[in-house]
Amino acid sequence: MAFNEDLKNNLHEMKSEAKAYLETNIDYYSLLGFKVASKATGFILKIFALSLFAVLSLFFLSFAAAFAIGKALDSNTYGFLIIGGFYIIVAIFTYAMRKVMIDIPILKKFSRIFFD
Repeated sequence: MAFNEDLKNNLHEMKSEAKAYLETNIDYYSLLGFKVASKATGFILKIFALSLFAVLSLFFLSFAAAFAIGKALDSNTYGFLIIGGFYIIVAIFTYAMRKVMIDIPILKKFSRIFFD
């Protein structure tokens, strides 16, 4: 009879320990998910803010360069065409090098955030 009582107590204890273990694992993975989500969100917001300011700066610098070139050539149209052509060349180069310049660095950054 004592053997059955010990077995019942051990099984009950194992059940409560397994339940505590599962709850601890759930809490751990919830915190890990929160950490990964917050790091990824912070990274995306940082990239968005930096990109926004870079685009605004580039916009104003482009206008200044277009007007300066236009003044030198006595035609604002030529200044804007030269700046537009420059951006088309940059866009083609960026598209050709997109894997090296964009895809791989972003994949590495998100891998570091997710797996660390």
